[in-house]
Amino acid sequence: MNPKISGVELRRITMPLLAPFRTSFGVETSRDVLLVRVVTSDGIEGWAECAAMSEPRYCSEYVDGAQDVLRRFLIPALPKDGADAATVGRTLEPFTGHHMAKAALETAVLDAQLRITGESFGSHLGAARDRVPCGVSVGIMDSIPQLLESVEGYVAEGYVRIKLKIEPGWDVEPVRAVRERFGDDLLLQVDANAAYTLVDAQQLAKLDDFGLLLIEQPLANDDMVQHAQLAKLLRTPICLDESIESAADAAAAISLGACSIINIKPARVGGYLEARRIHDIARAHGVPVWCGGMLETGIGRAANVALAALPGFTLPGDTSGSHRYFATDITEPFILADGHLDVPIGPGLGVEPLPNILDEVTTSSEWIAL
Repeated sequence: MNPKISGVELRRITMPLLAPFRTSFGVETSRDVLLVRVVTSDGIEGWAECAAMSEPRYCSEYVDGAQDVLRRFLIPALPKDGADAATVGRTLEPFTGHHMAKAALETAVLDAQLRITGESFGSHLGAARDRVPCGVSVGIMDSIPQLLESVEGYVAEGYVRIKLKIEPGWDVEPVRAVRERFGDDLLLQVDANAAYTLVDAQQLAKLDDFGLLLIEQPLANDDMVQHAQLAKLLRTPICLDESIESAADAAAAISLGACSIINIKPARVGGYLEARRIHDIARAHGVPVWCGGMLETGIGRAANVALAALPGFTLPGDTSGSHRYFATDITEPFILADGHLDVPIGPGLGVEPLPNILDEVTTSSEWIAL
């Protein structure tokens, strides 16, 4: 089914975070989110969320730039006679980079496409289960007591895995403290967001003592060779995140021995269809994958939960409940139950924005007719 798109709305919303979220590359106190809404000639709507952040720190993309490239290049390139999501992906290939902007447009078209056919995101992608185990990402704190209090709260809520953000000067001791307080049975991993170099190998090797599931993206995004060297020096499995921007990257990383686990963030790789291709390559090589998060609202979370239900996602992802980040979500909230979230079963994403809440948080909107 090739929906004919009559126009696209680019809507900006501001979502305050319940608490500041600090990583090795910065601190966020609110999310400036770009939502993409496509409308078909039959009046069917498709929604998506662009995961780009306010500043180009996690990657080169940022939300103002994403809106600009969508407005000036990507949306005008859509086929006038209609296109499914796969066609949209191919149409946008000539434009270099801008994976998060491309992902948002492709996802909005896919949502509309599936609402027309009555199929859910999970069914379309190949979900193998109706609920997924959930982990939580814990930012860098001002003190270890503050960290322990935060982790204790998430464990009490039922999260089945804890991820600690780390950076030089905040690594071994916080990990040791969490392991000592909560014991060896807690599924625990760390994420460096590329904050280290190979010179730090001896320091990173100290984390081997704590039985971690993995260490995520310890070195630079563009250095798979040094990740492969580091992997030989550590017992802890290396997981790549920022380094993996495509299925080709995933194949290269696996063949180089740069990682033994992959974090798939659909926005980072250009959309859910490419995310599924990465899943398929990793599964064929026996490499576990899990679904990363970008502090999404319920729009992005719905699609991530559907992806995380594919059979190769054997590790809990960062698909936390809505109340991990927001007092009020723009959709009906995702609520953790027994450490899991249910996979939406309605057509398309299976969720949509609540109009009153959406209006309250909207800061701007523009309509681009096709």
